[in-house]
Amino acid sequence: MPDSAESPNLMEALVSLAKRRGFIYQSSEIYGGLNGFFDYGPLGVELKRNIRDCWWRDMVHRRDDIVGIETSIIMHPKVWEASGHVAGFSDPLVDCKVSKQRYRADQLFWSPVVVDGKVAGYVSALESERTGAELQEAAESFKRKKALQGALAPVVVKDFTEAAEAEIPLIPSPATGEPGSLTAPRAFNMMFQTNVGAMSDASSVAYLRPETAQGMFVDFKNVVDTTRVKLPFGIAQVGKSFRNEITPRNFIFRSREFEQMEMEYFIHEDADWAKAHEEWIVWCESWLKSIGLPDSHLSRYTHPKEKLAFYSRGTVDIMFKYPFGVQELWGIAARGNYDLTQHANASGKPQEIFDETTKKKFVPHVIEPAVGTDRIFLAVLTAAYAEEDVTDEKGNTEKRTVLRLSPRIAPVKVAVLPLLKNKEQLTNRAKALYAKLKRNYAVQYDDGGAIGKRYRRQDEAGTPWCVTIDFDTIEKPGDTFTLRERDSMKQTRITEAELFALLAEHVY
Repeated sequence: MPDSAESPNLMEALVSLAKRRGFIYQSSEIYGGLNGFFDYGPLGVELKRNIRDCWWRDMVHRRDDIVGIETSIIMHPKVWEASGHVAGFSDPLVDCKVSKQRYRADQLFWSPVVVDGKVAGYVSALESERTGAELQEAAESFKRKKALQGALAPVVVKDFTEAAEAEIPLIPSPATGEPGSLTAPRAFNMMFQTNVGAMSDASSVAYLRPETAQGMFVDFKNVVDTTRVKLPFGIAQVGKSFRNEITPRNFIFRSREFEQMEMEYFIHEDADWAKAHEEWIVWCESWLKSIGLPDSHLSRYTHPKEKLAFYSRGTVDIMFKYPFGVQELWGIAARGNYDLTQHANASGKPQEIFDETTKKKFVPHVIEPAVGTDRIFLAVLTAAYAEEDVTDEKGNTEKRTVLRLSPRIAPVKVAVLPLLKNKEQLTNRAKALYAKLKRNYAVQYDDGGAIGKRYRRQDEAGTPWCVTIDFDTIEKPGDTFTLRERDSMKQTRITEAELFALLAEHVY
């Protein structure tokens, strides 16, 4: 039963539910699809919008030190030269000359097969939550096939960027299982290139942005000059980014078109950056829990100093236990004043703030919490999905699929269900309630089929509450409805006023 992130079948169940219930479709599906691109269906677009809106309310509206902007997807190409993306925004690419498959070198793993202390051959595997185990199994299989005698040493997991030049021809391709077809890694720039204007030559080259952060840096002085912000303060943005990933994978986790929610928090050059960094890590963790991600699925990964960019003071990733393993969800980086300094030098326009205390100008430093909306979307589906056996009032057992989504982000907040669709008194009262609710909330009216089946449909959609208009509503005093709660399936009587109070308390 796929009831936890440890289940190997959970990913398959999530993809199936996403298509079946209209959360996510493969882009251009009728033409065979386009790898790395996805469309969000009626329920999916609501869930994604709710994630985005919750982040914006909590990050911008409910704080006094954050303002928002929206910058263009295509910016001046010199922006990306100054930021280092033109020269260095690349992944190591490996080709299999036989299968024509392409891999990211840092996601292609290998190990020597060592028998009695001697290298007998090599095995390879693609990145997954079982990479080490797969390599060990492949090494044992290699030993059996070669009829090698002696003790097999445990595999030593390395990625392809660690392979020596002499080892590359000996490492088998994951596509063919045979050595000799893999190329040496080479840099592959991930930015999508386009042309702006009537001419298609070097002078018109531009790029789809690979991140939203640079828009906030190049507009830094505009924000400072046109608002009343004072350090410390942040600039937030939500928007699409594009990366020509070599190997898009794991559904919407790594795609070529995605949405980011980023914030640049500017602090004084003499501020305690480590304290500010930790405060934002804690804020991000708390926010993830507020939309329903359990603490048991969250962890931290601190980037070792030797792997940090030269300008970085520290980076911590909030990790999440996805069905395919623990992976990065939210990165919080202390970037110093590198970005503003780069743009000041490249543009010739100072990016300084005047300190009234010291009477000196300085370039602020920045803490950057950056997260992908799509990765949060997949995380909340992972955490919310459950299958369970339930027994009805007649003693019959059936399987229930349910998304235990937080009411804050659930695509539908309430489903209004008349007990019978051919009783005008029931349907009229149900439609009146539905009309009143939908002024403020995303709600559904559903009168098709038995009430139990309608409950199951709403369970799969993640709807927290169903309100049934039954005969007690119209025949007994009080004008009450049957409120059915999704997770416990408990049913209680509730008035209209109590229903609106419940929504006001839990939805926002």
